[in-house]
Amino acid sequence: MDRGNHTQTREFIFVGFSEFPEIQQLLFAVLLSIYLTSVLGNISLILAYKFSLDLNTPMYFYLANLSFLEVCYISTTVPKMLSVLLADHKSISFYECALQMYCFILLGGTECYMLATMAYDRYNAICHPLLYSSIMNKRVCSQLIVGSWIIGAGNSLIHTVLTFTLSFCNENKINHFFCDIPPLMELACTDTWINELVLLAACGLVIVCSFLITALSYVHIISAVLNIHSVSGRKKTFSTCTSHLIVVCLFYGSAIFMYFRPKSSYMMDHDRLISAMYAVITPLMNPFIYSLRNVNVKVAIKKIVYRIIII
Repeated sequence: MDRGNHTQTREFIFVGFSEFPEIQQLLFAVLLSIYLTSVLGNISLILAYKFSLDLNTPMYFYLANLSFLEVCYISTTVPKMLSVLLADHKSISFYECALQMYCFILLGGTECYMLATMAYDRYNAICHPLLYSSIMNKRVCSQLIVGSWIIGAGNSLIHTVLTFTLSFCNENKINHFFCDIPPLMELACTDTWINELVLLAACGLVIVCSFLITALSYVHIISAVLNIHSVSGRKKTFSTCTSHLIVVCLFYGSAIFMYFRPKSSYMMDHDRLISAMYAVITPLMNPFIYSLRNVNVKVAIKKIVYRIIII
């Protein structure tokens, strides 16, 4: 239905923080701490991979790429959230909103297939150890990473174009913390059935397909691990895979809930908390799960810190 004149919207107003005016300073401190911890932790993992020969393997190559992606991912939303918390006029321009959405969906879609790629890597390492080095050679690893970025870029372009060709009439208050598809579709004053159809189709192709690849890889991994006779061997293998599964379940679970449903079921007051799981919490968990629980990474980081101190 048409709710007003179809004038060009020049800016959007975030009202996601308006319910907590008395704790905005506390929210600012918490978000800033999460952001700095996530960025420093992921950068540490990247440096550990770059400067440690012991980590020159496909698994750590993927971890370094995932860490780079997570730094970019959290940087598309949290810095703007921080500025909005301090500002009296909590606005974002039309084109800045479009850019934020494009980058956010690009990085989110890329992460879906990067997690699937990492699961495929673990599958080959555990189920085909003798062929692992030939299967996961440098060329294949690079192609899988590039392919993940291409899928993410194409998916993001489609959604961003479809979303920002909608008419928003005189409605410009986004009941959210950042520019995402569901809150902007809820804001639109024109029919969004095409957007909803494309969103469901894209979720099937990008989120659900990559999740199925990941799940299938882990079915084979768990089956292979259960056939290991050594108890210590089973524990070591499960320890490596469990951390990856934690991130996978958190990321895919919240993303599927947020995007793989019709517009009529949107409830932004509750959905904001779900989106925070994949937009903020997942990038924070990455360095803790992959670095602090990995002996090789911790040793590499300690060596780098020691070299810096000596210099």
